[in-house]
Amino acid sequence: MKDKIHSILLRHWGYSSFRPLQEEVILSVLSGKDTLALFPTGGGKSITYQVPGLAMDGLCLVVSPLIALMLDQVEQLKKRNVSAVALHSGLSQLESKEILAEAIRGKYKFLYISPERLTLPFFREKLSHLNIALIAVDEAHCISQWGYDFRPAYLRIGEVRSLLPHVPIIAVTGSATDQVVKDIIEKLGFRDYNIIRQSFYRPNLFYNVVYEENKAQRLLQLLREQPGSALVYVRDRKKTQQWAQFLRSNGILADFYHAGLAWEERQHKQRQWIDERVRVMVATNAFGMGIDKSNVRLIVHLDLPDSIESYFQEAGRAGRDGKDAFAWLLWNQNDLDALHQQFQTMFPPFEQIIRVYDALGEYFNLLPGSGENASFAFDLAQFAEKYSFPLRETFYAIKYLHQSGLISLSDTFYQFSRLKIKVENVQLYKFQVEEPTLSPFVDVLIRTYTGLFDHFTKIDENRLAKQMKTTKDIVVKGLMLLHKKGIVAYEPAVDGTVLTFITSRKFPNELLAFLPSYENWKMIQLDRLKAVEHYVTNMSKCRSQFLLTYFGEQNSRRCGHCDVCEGRASLQMSDVEFDEIIRQLKPFLQEERTPFEIFIQFPTMRTPRVVAALRWLLDHGKIQETPQGKLLWKKKI
Repeated sequence: MKDKIHSILLRHWGYSSFRPLQEEVILSVLSGKDTLALFPTGGGKSITYQVPGLAMDGLCLVVSPLIALMLDQVEQLKKRNVSAVALHSGLSQLESKEILAEAIRGKYKFLYISPERLTLPFFREKLSHLNIALIAVDEAHCISQWGYDFRPAYLRIGEVRSLLPHVPIIAVTGSATDQVVKDIIEKLGFRDYNIIRQSFYRPNLFYNVVYEENKAQRLLQLLREQPGSALVYVRDRKKTQQWAQFLRSNGILADFYHAGLAWEERQHKQRQWIDERVRVMVATNAFGMGIDKSNVRLIVHLDLPDSIESYFQEAGRAGRDGKDAFAWLLWNQNDLDALHQQFQTMFPPFEQIIRVYDALGEYFNLLPGSGENASFAFDLAQFAEKYSFPLRETFYAIKYLHQSGLISLSDTFYQFSRLKIKVENVQLYKFQVEEPTLSPFVDVLIRTYTGLFDHFTKIDENRLAKQMKTTKDIVVKGLMLLHKKGIVAYEPAVDGTVLTFITSRKFPNELLAFLPSYENWKMIQLDRLKAVEHYVTNMSKCRSQFLLTYFGEQNSRRCGHCDVCEGRASLQMSDVEFDEIIRQLKPFLQEERTPFEIFIQFPTMRTPRVVAALRWLLDHGKIQETPQGKLLWKKKI
């Protein structure tokens, strides 16, 4: 079996050997064991289910939370001559049924689905007809309410186990605390507690957190000191443009990226950065997922992240080639204040959530009790404007409705226009004779694309317009008429977000049952906020050690090169000695003390060492000097 998987790796990926622990995970899966693989960002998680999927006879069913990620992985597999397809909410019912039928006939090795797809009765009925050899759960932390991106539909994966009891399952994630790991194992119904964990430690990644009032000058300094590709993360779309313009005005090749841009523009910007025609990309957290660029040398966060998990993923996009890379987080008191303010915005009054949900039903003309699994293109700004709802409050209300499993809100993605001819050749010829004004549209379709009679095919309206020497609008109108007359099934391009009602529309009073879970989610998010605050204000614990401890690695060593470690090294004393001084000083400094009192209280400690420790504590804001010249403990250490 080892020879087989090495042959697959070489043939499809061009690699002669696996990365650490990849082979162990693959062999575990191939032996029929349920397996949880914990690999850091860039650790090669997808190969751990794609290689065994190719080695096994049958279909690998992949559950993934993001449409953009699904489509990207499908595209990557196709480039490697692997048959793969994705079922998602951007497809028509007809196209979904056709893909399923082809999967049942054995056309594909990989079928990617959203977790919400598992709730559809039609899909559940077809499961037994699919020759499923392996179930892969990507971003498995989504199954846990303690995970930073909980998706209730992930809980339905466990139900699939009962329908396919002998099919092994592999779950992969790059960010899971101990609590989340336990949840994944339990909720997926693992037959054995089988975890293969690659340490999240990144020896080549230098973490630095700096209190900075002048972020602009510090950013320029970092970019001038560190050559190579860079990513700059900010919280909102407007800031991406402002910071990119600032960098360009200072002679640095920079561009901006956020989810509100048109698909073609997003693709162009992404390609410019990957090909290094642009050095710096200033982006929201919409940028980075699925992007394969190993030589990012610098990542700078100019705003505080939502959680330690998201920060770890974003910072982890640097240095995937194993060479030294740097992750800087610049913050000040205004950022902490904004983080707390945002927390209040994230949790609007529950009555407002009910109003937003009711307005969604009205917006899409759904009566209470109807609309189950109905999908719609959705523009948040237009919706909020129509009902005079505050935009950010509405966003978070919809996010909670998504978290609660009432609706599903896809990530922003692009789906090409697709078309299939629904009638036979004879009927098509007859139609062209009877409808001469529409006949040219049929002719250009048949001349341009093959396979239109057999399956949905990507089409480009601009290309068709050029060939017909007309406008894109005329082409679209013609195709819509052909669709209306039942000659073709035409699905125009989708560029944006798709909103799906997972359950039928509920009456407003029925939503009150969700209030306890709302309060619970609020407490979980508050814990995450406190973890971020602790991370940036901490000045005593190694940054890498802090992150590893957060993810359950308890016995890690100091990295030696983060801002905390370098600051400690300048004291010229051992960690043991420094920690002992702090242990004795901390309780004593809970009340104001003069330096003289400190030295009298601790005569056994060497005075130069105490002076150095006190200076370090003052420099890092852990103690403060009062107007009377006394010292007082300021923050927890």
